[in-house]
Amino acid sequence: MGDLLNAVILGIIEGLTEFLPVSSSGHMILANRLLDIASDDQRIITFEIVIQLAAILAIALIYRQRIANLFGLSRQTESVGSINPMSRSSKRKLNLIHVALGIVPALLLAFLLRDIIKGEGFNQAPVLVSLVVGGIYMIAAEWLVKSGRIRTVSETMDDITYKQAFLIGLLQCLSLWPGYSRSGSTIAGGMLVGTSYKAAADFSFLMAIPIMMAASGYELLDNYKYIEGDNLMFFIVGFLVSFVVAWIVIVLFLKYIQKVKLTHFAIYRFVLAALFWIFVMR
Repeated sequence: MGDLLNAVILGIIEGLTEFLPVSSSGHMILANRLLDIASDDQRIITFEIVIQLAAILAIALIYRQRIANLFGLSRQTESVGSINPMSRSSKRKLNLIHVALGIVPALLLAFLLRDIIKGEGFNQAPVLVSLVVGGIYMIAAEWLVKSGRIRTVSETMDDITYKQAFLIGLLQCLSLWPGYSRSGSTIAGGMLVGTSYKAAADFSFLMAIPIMMAASGYELLDNYKYIEGDNLMFFIVGFLVSFVVAWIVIVLFLKYIQKVKLTHFAIYRFVLAALFWIFVMR
């Protein structure tokens, strides 16, 4: 029963945080500490990969029309999950080259630094620092746009240029520091290179599908043997919970995106880091 409760709790945390700019990896590391779960337990490592795949499946289904467009399987220019249809008059159109430019830098660097990241980054102290630094980065990006120092030139995802996609990809490398947040680095990064908040979020979520599939799939090849027998229900419960929660979070975030600013998420990150440091780490 304790295992299933942990599966539900971790599934909820993964679904809530994977696509919001608050860092799912940071939350999972801190949650493991609070639940007294060994982060280096291979079964837990495998479980975290599985529930991350569930979150990926949720966003892939929500973005199914856009994915079909990318592969030329649909002529319809429809936005994510039929939420806020994009302009059909856009002169440019996002394609697979944009996606490749956005994901290759982080994938390459993650492969080269895999051992360093897994060895040093997954400790509580670096995560708390990363939460704070990432929050400052997000506030700075939003302030620069609001103050007019950076002009928004790409209102929709279809307006994003190859140069912008590549620069967003480079800034996504910041998320290799656990606690920084992949969506935080890319959404703020998009705004820094001239995309709107909505366009940056759309592109961030779309990029998440191949980059997380590649990363999770690679890790699962080393750990799939832990999904067996007595552990099976633990994995199934976590997968289902993560999928449902991630679906709800993505839909709500896209619906209310203009009302929830990056600064709000940054403040949450500061509070979380402070509370964890005061009440758990000390």
